[in-house]
Amino acid sequence: MVKVGVAGYGVIGQRLADGVALQKDMQLVGIADLAPTLSIRALKERGMPYDLYLVEGANKAAFDAAGIPVKGSFADLIGKVDIMLDSSPGGVGAKNKERYEQAGIRAIFQGGEKNSVADVFFHGYANYEKGLGAKYLKLTSCNTTGLIRSVDCLDRMYGVDRVAITIIRRVADPGDYHRGLTNALQMDKAPSHQALDLMTIMPHVEATGILVHTPVTHGHIITVVAHGKQGKISKDMALAAFKTHDRIRVVRIEDGFLGNASFFRYARDLGNPRGDMYEIGLWEDGIVESGDQIMYAINIPQESVTIPETMDAIRAALSMQQDSASGTAATNKYLRLGTWK
Repeated sequence: MVKVGVAGYGVIGQRLADGVALQKDMQLVGIADLAPTLSIRALKERGMPYDLYLVEGANKAAFDAAGIPVKGSFADLIGKVDIMLDSSPGGVGAKNKERYEQAGIRAIFQGGEKNSVADVFFHGYANYEKGLGAKYLKLTSCNTTGLIRSVDCLDRMYGVDRVAITIIRRVADPGDYHRGLTNALQMDKAPSHQALDLMTIMPHVEATGILVHTPVTHGHIITVVAHGKQGKISKDMALAAFKTHDRIRVVRIEDGFLGNASFFRYARDLGNPRGDMYEIGLWEDGIVESGDQIMYAINIPQESVTIPETMDAIRAALSMQQDSASGTAATNKYLRLGTWK
């Protein structure tokens, strides 16, 4: 049984912990954090299903005052695991890496860290094999993760040589206040980092893109214009490919999926914890042909979309499965992805 720890129990960390707990061939040893945040307090109210360890600088008295049990130190957690999932604030993970190196354990970092922190910039479908046995892997961002899922899906079936993307980006996660209250759209300089990251993972595809920040919180929407390497990819061809993918949920506007909030509401109605959805959404009635190119739109559930690919990364780093097909299939089985089809 592979033993896993999670550093940072915030937006991503709590979802990583839940994701590991669902994997029948992995054991979540514990989580580590700095302060008795709302997420930690909620964990305590739920009966502390995960053991808690404190990172350096934490005030244990504050946890004691809140009645939150502590299992030990960050060093204690590191000493008990085979691999750490680091979802600490940007920059902290790079410092934690020194601890992982000293302990001789592997680690996986989230999109907030610089690519230089890892040996492999990783995606479960597009370059799983490059992660086999790697000591340090870094996940792509939420947008890049979902984008690559869809482009890789078309590429595997038909071949893709270039894409152009437009990202309509949510400004902050639900419950965040650090971006303030806004009533504006904000442009980023082009090309967007997501397009550049896609080319890093899939160097045979030429990509460019534009990103627009929007004052909403429930998900990003990305439009993609793709050009087939071997010829035109028709709407029927694209739809057939997308429907085979267990991490792409194909939906229709006429069924009530009007936009980003529809997916969030549907996930809550399904009873998914926190309203999470691991799949990206893709509108069947949003796929259109433009000359010799195909255009489509996807919804990115930014808080949870990277969780399956992180489980894939554990499998690759520890060589639990030897190829993308078997690694992603194992993750999908335990997260029950594709069962809704």
